[in-house]
Amino acid sequence: MSDDGYDDIGAGGGDEPAFDDDDVNEYYEPEVGEDDGVTNGANGEDDNIVTSGDPSAAANALKGADKSMKDKKIPDDERTTTPYMTKYERARILGTRALQISMNAPVLVDLEGETDPLQIAIKELREKKIPLIVRRYLPDGHYEDWTCEELLQ
Repeated sequence: MSDDGYDDIGAGGGDEPAFDDDDVNEYYEPEVGEDDGVTNGANGEDDNIVTSGDPSAAANALKGADKSMKDKKIPDDERTTTPYMTKYERARILGTRALQISMNAPVLVDLEGETDPLQIAIKELREKKIPLIVRRYLPDGHYEDWTCEELLQ
């Protein structure tokens, strides 16, 4: 017994048995139909949209406007922003995709022994296989959607 009144913790003499890795025999198996982060969300839109720009401009534009968010989408042939991915969009896309991969999302490239989720996401981006959409909000509340395949690095 120590001077402070507590028994030596972890010395094997405590009331609780030590944790043994062999005791773990239950693994999480996702059920069919469970939300994997890439299916439709509660509002009917895809969850694979990464926002960029000023989303508060879109929120402020909707307060007094009678247009819905779908009406504010700029058609693909009328987009005005550059087709280049910014370093901020790249960081957000890689982080989002690495998180998905670490949560056992399907990998869309050949792994070749790679285990690091960030390195796998970088390889997917290099091969233009990332299934995410970049949503760029404009100051007037309208937005443009770009797929990762369309954006140049």
